[in-house]
Amino acid sequence: MTNKSCLILGAGLMQKPAILSAKQCGYKVFVIDGNDKAVCASMADTFKQIDLKAKEEILAYAEILKEKENLSCVFTAGTDFSTSVSYVCEKLGLPSHSFQAAVNASVKTTMRQCFKDNNVPSPAFIKVSKQQVTSALLDEVLKVMDFPFVVKPVDNMGARGCRMVRCEKEFISAVKVAVEASRTGYAIVEEYMEGPEYSIDALVYNGTMTITGFAIRHIYYPPYFIEVGHTMPAVINEKERNELISVFALGAKALGLSCGAAKADIKYTKKGPMIGEIAGRLSGGYMSGWTYPYASDLNLTKQGLLIAGGEVPEDLIANRKSVKYTPSELCKNSPKPYDLYEVECKRTSAERAWMSIPGKVKYIEDITEFTDRAVFDVLPRATVEIGSEVDFPRNNVEKCGNVICVSHDREMAIKVAEKAVSNIFITLEPNNEKTENFLNKTYLSDEDKFPPSAFGDLSESQMEKLTGFIEKNKSVYEFIPDFLKSADYVDAEDWNYNTISETAKKFDLLRPTHPKLDCKRFWSAVMRGGLQAAVYVSDSTE
Repeated sequence: MTNKSCLILGAGLMQKPAILSAKQCGYKVFVIDGNDKAVCASMADTFKQIDLKAKEEILAYAEILKEKENLSCVFTAGTDFSTSVSYVCEKLGLPSHSFQAAVNASVKTTMRQCFKDNNVPSPAFIKVSKQQVTSALLDEVLKVMDFPFVVKPVDNMGARGCRMVRCEKEFISAVKVAVEASRTGYAIVEEYMEGPEYSIDALVYNGTMTITGFAIRHIYYPPYFIEVGHTMPAVINEKERNELISVFALGAKALGLSCGAAKADIKYTKKGPMIGEIAGRLSGGYMSGWTYPYASDLNLTKQGLLIAGGEVPEDLIANRKSVKYTPSELCKNSPKPYDLYEVECKRTSAERAWMSIPGKVKYIEDITEFTDRAVFDVLPRATVEIGSEVDFPRNNVEKCGNVICVSHDREMAIKVAEKAVSNIFITLEPNNEKTENFLNKTYLSDEDKFPPSAFGDLSESQMEKLTGFIEKNKSVYEFIPDFLKSADYVDAEDWNYNTISETAKKFDLLRPTHPKLDCKRFWSAVMRGGLQAAVYVSDSTE
């Protein structure tokens, strides 16, 4: 134990590893959050309600802690507020990225300009204010880039307010949403990058960058960018991997990141690596605090805290191996930014999310018990509870929950994670207007057409084949229409990894007694909304 203390910004689930790791380091732990009911507030030695945007108020509190509690470390992970951390640390002389570097890594337009000025590959972009959102704006954008392009707020995370724009019809509404989702009232329009996307965590320390997590992100459901999970480590050839790491390092250096965490979302395009974003903090989304420690045995958060406390990250140094600096053709003349290292993974972590169709939660259950030892965590979102409203996610904070599985066998980790997700079930309240509109494709606007149907849309000829009834209490598995058993459908999976066949079998487990069901209503609902829709139709009929 030490007589030092640590101030952690955020008391949500993503900050739990930081609170626990700070206690392992022997710090007295002070935690602040704007929400006094945040899930991890009770874990602090002392909790204080402060808005994480309020830099001056946080600084005033930190000054008191430095004087009275020997404050040695200010830290966050998985929040938007790395700038607040750096602001306080710079004022108090504590280790961190500079405040300007943190701003560079938080405001997307500033970030893009830093990349452009330093020849770091990233998309073309335009900054847009609320006043610029007029019919003339699209012409200005099309002078710089072609459809499709991406619109997002300049200063938010979790893909809030972010979407692809594929045509003129989608443009103005997308920009308005992005501007509204911005704390400063600005959006960024940038060219869309085609290619697989990776998430990379790193710690920058004494002129070195150590890669501490390299995952493939599984992004689906355009026009939004919904990460349905990630798998770590990513499987990629060594040349491309080293190019991605090297461009990440160049980008981090261009932003001025010098002491602490760095996190990149980066794609490998036909032009080579291109940076989506770099943040001056550890990642959220369970990567830094869960999947990487499981895969590597390194407590990444603890090592980050040691750096923030001015101490030596001994485990990081002891376990790292050198990475060859391999800049891509677009930046091969750029100077080497850091000495590059990596702490490698020993096993595979697979994180997967589960989603819901629109409606209101009646109850949540597991269709089968989780008995596989590869299932390490089942993490429901705190706001998804009985009586709460749910919807299909349009960003990465609206998913219903996540499962993390770990194995020495990569395919096993993935298979078990997907199976676990497929067996978590949210029953929706019957006769709900939002659910009915979704199933009946009652579109009040183009936005209501999202998401795509679970198994695809049926043709008129297929709908005509859906005649008759499934008799009361009869197995629906025995009534699967022949055309849904064809090669076109047999392997199709919904967003929660259930096939049509598995959907029918699970319905029979969940509703062995059910009313007489109209085949057209029932099977069209299955195609639109999967197992949830099947149970909803049964419950609403009854």
